[in-house]
Amino acid sequence: MLSAEEILCSTQQVVAGLEALRGQNRSLLESLQEASQSVSVEREKSSIILQSLERIELGLNEAQVMMALSAHLGSLEAEKQKLRAQVRRLCQENQWLRDELAGAQQRLQDSEQEVVTLEEQNRHLQFMSSIRKYDQDEPPLDERDSTSNKETLDDLFPAEDEEQTQMSQPHHSSAAAAAQQGGYEIPARLRTLHNLVIQYASQGRYEVAVPLCKQALEDLEKSSGHTHPDVATMLNILALVYRDQNKYKEAANLLNDALAIREKTLGLDHPAVAATLNNLAVLYGKRGKYKEAEPLCKRALEIREKVLGSDHPDVAKQLNN
Repeated sequence: MLSAEEILCSTQQVVAGLEALRGQNRSLLESLQEASQSVSVEREKSSIILQSLERIELGLNEAQVMMALSAHLGSLEAEKQKLRAQVRRLCQENQWLRDELAGAQQRLQDSEQEVVTLEEQNRHLQFMSSIRKYDQDEPPLDERDSTSNKETLDDLFPAEDEEQTQMSQPHHSSAAAAAQQGGYEIPARLRTLHNLVIQYASQGRYEVAVPLCKQALEDLEKSSGHTHPDVATMLNILALVYRDQNKYKEAANLLNDALAIREKTLGLDHPAVAATLNNLAVLYGKRGKYKEAEPLCKRALEIREKVLGSDHPDVAKQLNN
């Protein structure tokens, strides 16, 4: 199939040939009209030449139409190429806009995540501020009753009749508490946090108490590492909240973790280890697993007799358990 350019070239050649033929026929017609021949012969030849000229004129007209049509088709093709170029440019702009939109959406998502993080940090700062307020309101350690012989914060699972009153009782003096804990003293911040958690738990606001414990636990692990005595104390507090929710399995897992930390950092015969063993034993007792609870109680009793002496009140309470 011929291309448009080939058709146009052929048409131009035909036009040139027809124009040359037309010129020849006109010259021949003029020469016949000037020649002195009979009228009939002259008319016959002139008629043939005129018919030939008409056909030539018709061919020339058709050729001009074809050339005009070819020019029009050429302009249409140029316009089509122009439109295609515009389409390609629009596609490129559309892709650029899509990329910009994707980038804007990602930046929006990052900004929203940053807002969430800032809000979380703000809540944490508010929590820490409330903790400091409680610390400021707490009486100095040397003003507390140094003769009190109640359990420390570690004994979060006392005997059934002591359970409700245990958390509000005053603690030992700094020296007495440190002595009973084998040199490890629970920070005042954790004591304050414990009181705050107990307050929320007593109101049934576990949706506040549990995240409060988890956030404090996460902060302790970041600042001090997982194997730190303060982390074990925080695990004890969270286990208490789970116990109040009857989530005994979760509480037992936390206490076992706390026991492993204290055995590693404080030693196998440390009073805090005995307290954790007692907590586990009481928890097993609540679940009716007395066979598992008994060896834990015995080991806690052995530690307390060894460290505190057989006449210490904590030994008597352990015997009661």
